[in-house]
Amino acid sequence: MKRKTDNEIRAEVLRELKWDSRLSLAKIEVAVTDGVVTLTGIVTSYSRKLAAQEAAHRAAGVLDVCNEIEVKPAGIFTRTDVDIARAVRNVLEWDALVPDNSIQSTVSDGWVTLDGEVEFWHEREEAERAVLRLEGVIGVINKLVVAPRKVDEAELRDEIECALERRADREAERLRIEVNDGEVELFGRVHSWQEKRAVLGSISHAPGVSAVRDHLRVDPYF
Repeated sequence: MKRKTDNEIRAEVLRELKWDSRLSLAKIEVAVTDGVVTLTGIVTSYSRKLAAQEAAHRAAGVLDVCNEIEVKPAGIFTRTDVDIARAVRNVLEWDALVPDNSIQSTVSDGWVTLDGEVEFWHEREEAERAVLRLEGVIGVINKLVVAPRKVDEAELRDEIECALERRADREAERLRIEVNDGEVELFGRVHSWQEKRAVLGSISHAPGVSAVRDHLRVDPYF
């Protein structure tokens, strides 16, 4: 693949932002330096901030994204922390993939902090995903921990490699996987952000994974 210039990458990012209907009213500025995209501007919700980040990652040639977009909820009736706390509890209770009884939340100036212990890594991710789309949420601090369990590190690594071969675009042997007390560390290069998400998604459902340390580097040119 021919290496794209920063101007070409910026143009593609702007097209992605314009194409994404979640961002139709957002005013977002884009700067690119050596393939690294910086997003600035203001959006009305945390979910739109993440949508802009996802859109930037979809653009070909992007190596990484620095998301400096501010969240400022709009409207005459703004959500109070009490309103948000109630909404957080409701959404956790209604989400079938989240063990709501094991999760406590704290809301301060629109920031939601999740505390508690869950059984699987994917439950930690699902809880955050459920909360981040709520109106009035400025950001989410995820302090949920995965309950420790005894795991066979070699067996867990083999299971992860098999999962990557089934579901990810790249073969597992092109990545380096290290497992220590259930904590998985990933090293290597992938061609795109979508490929990176596929790799991380394959790991999040593996029983015994207590944490994922992502050292993967996006490099579309290798």
